Amino acid sequence: MAAPILSGVRKLLKHVHFATIPRRHRHKKKWAATEPKFPAVRLALQNFDMTYSVQFGDLWPSIRVSLLSEQKYGALVNNFAAWDHVSAKLEELSARDFVNEAISHWELEPESGQSGAPSPASWACSPNLRCFTFARGDVSRFPPARLGSLGVMDYYLMDAASLLPVLALGLQPGDIVLDLCAAPGGKTLALLQTGCCRNLAANDLSTSRIGRLQKVLHSYVPEEIRDGNQVRVTSWDGRKWGELEGDTYDRVLVDVPCTTDRHSLHEEENNIFQRSRKKERQMLPMLQVQLLAAGLLATKPGGHVVYSTCSLSHLQNEYVVQGTIELLANQYSIE
Repeated sequence: MAAPILSGVRKLLKHVHFATIPRRHRHKKKWAATEPKFPAVRLALQNFDMTYSVQFGDLWPSIRVSLLSEQKYGALVNNFAAWDHVSAKLEELSARDFVNEAISHWELEPESGQSGAPSPASWACSPNLRCFTFARGDVSRFPPARLGSLGVMDYYLMDAASLLPVLALGLQPGDIVLDLCAAPGGKTLALLQTGCCRNLAANDLSTSRIGRLQKVLHSYVPEEIRDGNQVRVTSWDGRKWGELEGDTYDRVLVDVPCTTDRHSLHEEENNIFQRSRKKERQMLPMLQVQLLAAGLLATKPGGHVVYSTCSLSHLQNEYVVQGTIELLANQYSIE
């Protein structure tokens, strides 16, 4: 029975003209499917789950929840505005100045208290900074900042943790200061709020980001300070700063480009975990070492440098610092 059936099928096929089938009805099977496209935020979370679960162990689940939670802002009081009036208004919202609360807490602690905790005597923080936050568990939002009676904005909304590197820098009156990777400008503004900067150089390689920095300065800083000799805004390659202005600065802030962990989990735009930016992401630790080395070379002997990131990765933090120390020892005989 099989032979007559096959013969009939062959005859039928001879009479079928496939070329006459309209193109829209044809189907060609795709054997090689393209790589599935995942959102960058999902790729970031997969990366963090793999690396941070090893790095942090049992702590990772709680850190993960924190990273995925809504961002909480602080209100940095603008000392160039009527700061006492602004502070009173923020207190009416039941917000608290976490900087001065912390300083008051240290001053009240007895000398023989927590041996591992830094004291004001051993860790002098940058003065005059006031940043209000809502209490833990309170996710209230500050209203948008408004133009005050002195012609500048009353306060600047920022992630309160972004203030910590400026506090750690421990500025003193008359310091010459470099903010090597300054844009978009929150930390630069905070440096000026201390009232300690005899001169401040604010640099960022990205001209578009420098534009954002300029807008912040224009909105929050009086013209006589902004346009005088006190602030200088540049767009140079920060990796070459040691060659350009070596042994010049009392304080240097090196807040480097990084994986910006929270941003990478919440924003698809400009996300460094996009597949097209894989090479850039892999090169980050090398860039960070180069920037920190330049910042150290630009610092006067006896000066202070703070290196900071928005990443939890050891590869972008401790390993970068250690690698830079070894680089300067080997290439420049600097300890």
